[in-house]
Amino acid sequence: MFHASAYTGTREENYTLLISQLSALIEDEPNRIANLANAAAVLNQFLERINWVGFYLYEDGELVLGPFQGLPACVRIPLDKGVCGRAASLRETVRVADVHQFPGHIACDAASQSEIVVPILHGDRLIGVLDIDSPEKNRFDETDQHYLELFALKLAERM
Repeated sequence: MFHASAYTGTREENYTLLISQLSALIEDEPNRIANLANAAAVLNQFLERINWVGFYLYEDGELVLGPFQGLPACVRIPLDKGVCGRAASLRETVRVADVHQFPGHIACDAASQSEIVVPILHGDRLIGVLDIDSPEKNRFDETDQHYLELFALKLAERM
């Protein structure tokens, strides 16, 4: 059900399939860590040309590392630091074509060149962020942003 060869349609069709797969994975599971772990795994399997995908959870005024796929990462991120902190503070997606041009970028993996961070919100309450890094510049576009925001909304429903 979750093999990469299943993604043979357009990008939009593939993202729609991904969100359906996420729904099936989290539908009957109330544990948020389990759901985030599976969400990170399915994104890692689905997305091409990325080197890190995972979640930071909002706790006590900062972002704390949650389930992820990739190299070890920064454990805590203040809301006034980095792309993750910016997305969490603004409560909106931040897409960065070249992380080296982003003031205050936190370089957990030197290979990262671009990044997208999508806040996970339950109403107005910040739950955390979905963070995805790529080793190539300008990896993420409007299509990625749209469907990753839908992915985050689906996750928020179970949190």
